[in-house]
Amino acid sequence: MFSSPIWLPATLVAGALQAWRTAVQRRVSESLSLNGAGLVRYLYGMPFMTALLALYLVVFPTPWPRLNADFLLFCGAGGLAQIIATNLLISAFRYRNFVVGTAYSKTEAAQGAVLSFFLLGETLPPLSWAGIACGVAGVMLLSTGGRKLGLWDFVRALGQPAAVTGIASGFFFALTAIGIRRATQGVDTDTPVFAALIVLAVTVPLQTVMQGGWLLWREPAEMRRVLSSWRVSGQVGLLSALGSACWFTGFATAPVALVRIVGQVEVAFTMAFGHFYLRETMRRSELAGLILVAAGVILALAGTL
Repeated sequence: MFSSPIWLPATLVAGALQAWRTAVQRRVSESLSLNGAGLVRYLYGMPFMTALLALYLVVFPTPWPRLNADFLLFCGAGGLAQIIATNLLISAFRYRNFVVGTAYSKTEAAQGAVLSFFLLGETLPPLSWAGIACGVAGVMLLSTGGRKLGLWDFVRALGQPAAVTGIASGFFFALTAIGIRRATQGVDTDTPVFAALIVLAVTVPLQTVMQGGWLLWREPAEMRRVLSSWRVSGQVGLLSALGSACWFTGFATAPVALVRIVGQVEVAFTMAFGHFYLRETMRRSELAGLILVAAGVILALAGTL
């Protein structure tokens, strides 16, 4: 739908913001239930998301575009997939450390490439596929958490709860990207940032209603803790709104697989936050994995030139 170089800086900024938001959200998850920790990114993100759209319309006065009939459907589907993915990611944190949990979820780049091929018909050049393979090898090395594993040990490790939930999280994040891309294609405008903000403005309230309604039904007492955590949760909401605006802009202007491959730079930011913010030790194997991820991103970009 769109052809704009803005997708690359938007994706890089999104990776940094997501790593920061996930680090803060992990701390929130220590005092809230699984669904309570997941809800804060949507509930506290709504005011900031609304402000972003309003600011855009003030700076760039633009008529409201026509929306396709299936626009709301794809916003809701993408939003629900993101709720599931986020809950699974928080669960992975509780099994293993912050970096390892994120590493498993970043298999979404490979899963997204396959799903976008079958569901959206998007294709990538061979060099970009090599970048995907390199990136996946990197995140798998990161997933070992510094332990020396043989081939059989590694295969068995994939059956551990952290691996299962992390990989499942990546699958639903990939579905999120596809749903959001389809939603942006349903916005009749030639401005990708505007389309991304409209999709965000619709998706986040839907997510708040879905997960907030579930929390009120299943864990009504938890809602009070969510509301009382506003000092830290507000940071999650701000970072989530800014990060999602950047991700959605990327999805609006480039193939899903390419955005997710480049988005693997989040792992570098994740390691930095894990080391400096959460005081987790960085091991040699994690550094080697990081180098592979960076090489994968470079290969993926080279394949598009």
